[in-house]
Amino acid sequence: MRSLRFLVSRRWILFLLVVLLLAYLCLILGQWQWHRLTARKASNAIVRTNEAAAPAPVDQVLRRGADPPDTAEYKVVSASGTYDPTKTVVVRYQTNDEGQPGADAVVPLVTASGTALLVDRGWFSTPNQGSTAAAEVPAPPAGPVTVTGYVRQDASGGSTQVVDSSTRAISSSAIQPAVGLPVYGGWVDLKSESPAASVPLEPAGLPDLSNGPHFFYALQWWFFGILALFGFGYLAWEEATGRADLRRAQQPAKKAPKVPVGVSSERAGHATIDRQQGAGDEGRSRAEQERGGPAEL
Repeated sequence: MRSLRFLVSRRWILFLLVVLLLAYLCLILGQWQWHRLTARKASNAIVRTNEAAAPAPVDQVLRRGADPPDTAEYKVVSASGTYDPTKTVVVRYQTNDEGQPGADAVVPLVTASGTALLVDRGWFSTPNQGSTAAAEVPAPPAGPVTVTGYVRQDASGGSTQVVDSSTRAISSSAIQPAVGLPVYGGWVDLKSESPAASVPLEPAGLPDLSNGPHFFYALQWWFFGILALFGFGYLAWEEATGRADLRRAQQPAKKAPKVPVGVSSERAGHATIDRQQGAGDEGRSRAEQERGGPAEL
């Protein structure tokens, strides 16, 4: 074993800091995925409880101008009233379970209190998702209707903007000025309506209640962190035992670059010509000296 003093060299200290930073980052990312798993389990538990409960009157769950709390998500509510199809809002760029393009129809159900419940009656196929007019939407049941539906929270952001009776995401606070009616906060995905429409729409399905990939993502990040620490320890052990020097010595030495054959021949040819020219110059110099000798005498 060698001395471990190499560990206090600048190169190894920087190497250790990088490894520790990488391991810490993997730890944080793993904890983030674990927290997402915990939140998803809690959300799924709420949905399972709410969807299994008996329908509750809408006034007991929703309030005018107030978004429903997280605990009310997918709770089943019932309401009676009359649809106002002239206030229909089309939700663009929607697809069904098979991935086919279409749109959703949100129709206000005006209750006896005068407050409207925004009901997403479901999906319908349309060739142009971006410019579907409310008049193209299949009509809801006429007259008094009783509906049940799953409570949903309002969306947020620029996608909730209502333009020409259409939007990209449902928000009661954004739709209320467009329909000109007081509305309950939040909205509902239609579960059933009585009487039924002559042309029913395709209802929205329940959310995926699996735990998702968060558990395995957390394990993956933690494994990467442990692998980084193990790799540093292994390289330090190699250096301390001399195995690193042996491995470097066993690597093939770098060979000198070969001179191209054409270049060597060209250089040899030039050298031969230079030698011939030098010999000719020397011969001419001697001849001139011999001719000049008797004259000088």
